[in-house]
Amino acid sequence: MAFNADNEMLQDFLIEAGELLDGLNGQLIDLERTPDDRDLLNAVFRGFHTIKGGAGFLEITPLVEVCHIAEDVFNLLRNGERRVDARLMDVMLRVLDVLNQMFAELHQGQLPDPADPGLLRELARLRDGNPAPAPAKAAPVAAPAPTPVLSPVPVVKPVAPAPLADAADTEFEALLADLREGDTGVTDVEARDVEVEAVQAVGGTGSDLITDEEFEALLDKLHGPGKFSAPAPEEPPVVISKGEDLITDDEFEKVLDQMYGAGKGPTSAGGAAEATAEAATDGAAASMPMPVEDGADGVAANLPATRPATGRGDAKSAAAPEKAETTVRVDTERLDAIMNLVGELVLVRNRLNTLKATFDDEQVSQVIASLDMVTSDLQAAVMKTRMQPVKKVFGRFPRVVRDVSRVLGKEVELIMEGEETDLDKNLVEALADPLIHLVRNAVDHGIEMPDVRQRNSKPRIGTVVLSAAQEGDHILLSIRDDGAGMDPEKLRRKAVEKGMMDAETAERLTEQECFELILLPGFSTKEQISDISGRGVGMDVVKTAISRLSGTINISSEVGAGTLVMIKVPLTLAILPTLMVVVNRRKYAMPLGVVSEIFEIADKETNVVDGQLSITVRQKALPLFNLRRWLSIRNEEATPGIKDGQVVLVQIGAQTVGLIVDSVIGQEEVVIKPLGEILYGLPGFAGATITGDGHIALILDLPSLLRHYGARRSDGIRY
Repeated sequence: MAFNADNEMLQDFLIEAGELLDGLNGQLIDLERTPDDRDLLNAVFRGFHTIKGGAGFLEITPLVEVCHIAEDVFNLLRNGERRVDARLMDVMLRVLDVLNQMFAELHQGQLPDPADPGLLRELARLRDGNPAPAPAKAAPVAAPAPTPVLSPVPVVKPVAPAPLADAADTEFEALLADLREGDTGVTDVEARDVEVEAVQAVGGTGSDLITDEEFEALLDKLHGPGKFSAPAPEEPPVVISKGEDLITDDEFEKVLDQMYGAGKGPTSAGGAAEATAEAATDGAAASMPMPVEDGADGVAANLPATRPATGRGDAKSAAAPEKAETTVRVDTERLDAIMNLVGELVLVRNRLNTLKATFDDEQVSQVIASLDMVTSDLQAAVMKTRMQPVKKVFGRFPRVVRDVSRVLGKEVELIMEGEETDLDKNLVEALADPLIHLVRNAVDHGIEMPDVRQRNSKPRIGTVVLSAAQEGDHILLSIRDDGAGMDPEKLRRKAVEKGMMDAETAERLTEQECFELILLPGFSTKEQISDISGRGVGMDVVKTAISRLSGTINISSEVGAGTLVMIKVPLTLAILPTLMVVVNRRKYAMPLGVVSEIFEIADKETNVVDGQLSITVRQKALPLFNLRRWLSIRNEEATPGIKDGQVVLVQIGAQTVGLIVDSVIGQEEVVIKPLGEILYGLPGFAGATITGDGHIALILDLPSLLRHYGARRSDGIRY
């Protein structure tokens, strides 16, 4: 079959084989820890075998070549001819990387390039190399086998035609020729050998049959004149036709005769009592096998002894009901389209809820309330169809931990918890890169070398715990290690050394603020740059990605005990819970997940610290920014003064800031609509939505807004 990127079978293969590849990634890591696990060995072997079979059918030769040799290697492992070791696993994980690359090319509609010949040679060496030595045993000297005593072989009528062997033809024809010429020089052993071959040859073809006289003469020659008597012909076994479910009465009676003897079956007058006694004393005779025609696919039907004599019954009721298929594949674009329609329905619901207060009709209010409830249920049901278990992301990390720990010479165990927690498929994809950075940092920066851990009375093997749990309409992800932890004083010194702040400002930082320094771009505690870390970009990528998802980051650490990074993200981004606020007499929507507190600005003390307007909340100074100035239109006067209005405290990444607004309206679920081409990319705005009163409100992108406007100064004061 020629390669066709639009082939439906190819698309099915990519989906199913992709799932197998995801499973192989974790299975290979587990196999390295438990190399004697037969189930794992068989599972990996089946995975490569299945991928090879599908690729062979679709004529994807590069895939077949790699999987075929990998399958051979695991066949040796299954048979105990090799042992799992680190070198073998390194090669097999490289094979997995190559297969993933090939699948990526197939998804792009391209036939993958052949694998690196060097990798194929390494695989071949693993397959053809010296197998694991088996324990040597002294082979006992075999005693000479006694000459077997041959007994006459009864002629058995074959049940199925067998192909005629050339050797049998030759021997049989020679024997007939000797018979016709009157030659009798055949020994007993030779006669019996020829007899066996002749019996195998009889019935082999329909064109070279011998006559009855020739066959009788042949028997006389083999056994002596008149010394062989053919056994009495037996009644042929009852055969149930392959296509029938029931047997006839006559067939059933014949089966009973074969089981109990002629006339002794349970249905006969003479044998009823005897059969009852047998059934009472011998439980093993409850069922007897029924002879089945050889061509009936080799499936034997078992006939229960308690079956009524008529043999008639509902055979279909005895058969197990066929289980209906419970899953169906749906393109994600269809799910997105359904979600968009539900979003529109949510907007209509919000509009009706706003108008409900203007209706005096109780029945109309009840209908709107019912519509509200049904819409909420429909929204929840559609969101569930978009949910995926977080283990789709977690499955990558055993490989990450293994590779990083081997490069660094560390011993690390990864523990994953809450893998069945569900979240939106878009979030699953977006969280992959941030979590990879955090896990790599935990192994590189957190876990100490094995000898250092032993000196500190710790186990040689460090532990990284990756967990997920649902908390309301949010997902909590945590990465915890039992490593060295972070020293706030060291972080302060690093910030000063890199010119990020002066020594006085660094001294005023709280312990929590010191931990948050690692999220700044360019900040790193590594003395030397390596392929793994040291450039100061990893944690900045994490902060940016999580902020884009309307999530938050919280870091805590203890010297000598380890570090904990907590990430909080919404369950879905399709329908966003927001806080509606008014700024300069216009409505704006803030993601509700980042809002932590709301209060009147008049109730709090404000002052300026290092040129930054701040507000004191529970004896802690927080940066304060005036959204009225940031969101004012050109030539428009912002609402005067900062002593009126309300403050909304939001958490952006690991930082908490205050935002001044005119007023807070309340919570509302909105559907994010993209901005048009003219406004696309405008800093500080994530999109737009339609509010319950029918107006348009812009959705604020607070991290982008803070980056764009937060550094601007006016009159020497930043606000």
